[in-house]
Amino acid sequence: MQKDSLKSYLHLHLIVFIWGFTAVLGALITIHADALVWYRMLFAAVFLFLFILFKKESFRIPIREFFKLIFVGLLIAIHWIFFFEAIHVSNVSITLAVFSLGAFLASILEPIFYKRKVLWYEVFFGLVIIAALAMILQVEMQYFAGMMFALASIIIGVLFTLMNGKLIENHEPSVITFYEFLAGVFFITIYFLFTNKFNVNFFILTATDWVYLLILSSVCTAYAFTASVKVMRILSPYTIMLTTSLEPVYGIILAYLIIGEKEKMSAEFYIGAVLIVITVILNGILKHYLSNKE
Repeated sequence: MQKDSLKSYLHLHLIVFIWGFTAVLGALITIHADALVWYRMLFAAVFLFLFILFKKESFRIPIREFFKLIFVGLLIAIHWIFFFEAIHVSNVSITLAVFSLGAFLASILEPIFYKRKVLWYEVFFGLVIIAALAMILQVEMQYFAGMMFALASIIIGVLFTLMNGKLIENHEPSVITFYEFLAGVFFITIYFLFTNKFNVNFFILTATDWVYLLILSSVCTAYAFTASVKVMRILSPYTIMLTTSLEPVYGIILAYLIIGEKEKMSAEFYIGAVLIVITVILNGILKHYLSNKE
């Protein structure tokens, strides 16, 4: 059992590393954010379809749940479009720094979804994160538009994550994600048809973009999701929360190593980013300590 836990823990770090690499791929792919998300969701849906067939799982979903999945799919599509747009108008470092707000936003919205009281220390840590983000905003005003796209993206991301938390209780994660991705492709396709974005040039991509898109949709989306679900069934939520807090760290380091000078930020940015990550980790430690005490 201990060996399985260690294997799962190392696997989780690989998954978090892959999630950090997702933002770098978004910066390297040259097409517009909405087209990028259309390709990503389409290819990921195909990979998941093949995976479900291989696992011989049922595609059946109650009609009421199906409409919920369609709505969540729309949210996921908007979340990713804003995410990649944030990267394109600013950079990976700024986008991932703002994404560190996710834990705080979840602590505020989770009580509403699951009808529990708001915890004082979550609000306190949230205020610290906001202060750190204000420090970043003050010295990196040229990236303000990117920060706003990233903020909108993480708010929507927390919403659909909380909704998925309830849907996964009754259905296979790979199946509901397959339908959510299909719904996202459907909504973006309708938008493209109304705006006449589908033309010959839309389907002409560089060889590099095709390679990056296939990696993004297979390894960073279809694989990372299904693997994370398997790992989450073995490791504690506390371990998962602390480990996933490293995603911005991995992403920012990878962006600097791969993309280079564009990702070089001011000293105040790195102070603010480190403060955000430390605050998220402290929140997890305190939550774990208090839950054990109770």
